[in-house]
Amino acid sequence: MDINYELYKVFFHVASTLSFSEASKQLFISQSAVSQSIKTLERKLDQTLFIRSTKRVLLTPEGEILLRHIEPAMHLIQRGEAQLLDAASTGGQIRIGASDTICRYFLVPYLEKFHKAFPSAHIKVNNQTSIKCVEMLESGQVDLIVVNYPNNYLSNVSSIKKIKTFRDVFIANESFHELKGKKLTYKQLSQYPILMLDRHSTTSEFLHRLFQQHQLDLVPEIELTSNDLLIDLARIGLGIAFIPDYCMTGGQKDIFVVETKEELPERELVIAYNEQMPLTRAAEEFLNYF
Repeated sequence: MDINYELYKVFFHVASTLSFSEASKQLFISQSAVSQSIKTLERKLDQTLFIRSTKRVLLTPEGEILLRHIEPAMHLIQRGEAQLLDAASTGGQIRIGASDTICRYFLVPYLEKFHKAFPSAHIKVNNQTSIKCVEMLESGQVDLIVVNYPNNYLSNVSSIKKIKTFRDVFIANESFHELKGKKLTYKQLSQYPILMLDRHSTTSEFLHRLFQQHQLDLVPEIELTSNDLLIDLARIGLGIAFIPDYCMTGGQKDIFVVETKEELPERELVIAYNEQMPLTRAAEEFLNYF
């Protein structure tokens, strides 16, 4: 059957994301080109591969069958491409997944060090939440991820290396000056406006679970996707923000840490990779930094 590789490539990206627009971004082509490619593939196979609606895209049973065969083939091709790029010890490619916070406050110095040591290596960083990073690792979209731990989404196929221990902190500005020098219980804290990351984050899951362990309901005042924005909102007095302690860099004299009676449990940053996918030489070199 005369079907070229590009059609299957488009199918793989649409099937993996269940989104024509997301597939177009990943492939750097227009959404109409993605749609036309899928129509062409369906015509050549004489099968309907997707159920399309205004709200979502779903695979048909025939589409699921095709994906089961296409997915391992695409991973093999990606591995081959990576190995070709990995021609020399100072070259190759490394694809890293990490949240914006982890990149800014932890990874940047390591990326700088790696770039200086291997200037011809291609570094691709994909900013996503720790939960989304695990999904990218499992689907072969990245080689390594640096994420918060505990992380219930890390599967058994991932090899995990602990690289940093940290604690989270509650921070506030002078609007809450009466809390300086005091140690609050979680129950007392729950009476104040809490600013935190949204529910699509391991940090949110961690804090909600912590409050539940003390038979408390946590109802945040504001939920965002950025720790930096949480710090900014705490700085202008909108509430008490919950952030990792490594975000507390120098020069933040206008905010202070709100102490708690119950010590907040430690968490960790881990670097993880998929044991079922061989690492490029560049990825292996980067792992050696930790």
